[in-house]
Amino acid sequence: MTKRVILDFALLTDEDMLHDALERGLALPAHYGRNLDALWDCLTRDVKGPLTIELRHVDRAGPRLRRYVDLLREAAAARKDLGVT
Repeated sequence: MTKRVILDFALLTDEDMLHDALERGLALPAHYGRNLDALWDCLTRDVKGPLTIELRHVDRAGPRLRRYVDLLREAAAARKDLGVT
């Protein structure tokens, strides 16, 4: 069964909110450093699949949050069991 995590950028307005949602939705480890590099490490090493991350209202994400959207898509390209829609 594929786990689904929804990230709604109409509600996630800053990096702290995004990290909180990622920690809850992905059950990230205690050592998660709440930055781009730490998210990449967790997505490529720690987070178990299969997993789908559904991105909603990406057009409302500012430039800083768009970097995380790009990283999520890059991680999905690197893993067969991770999808980002």
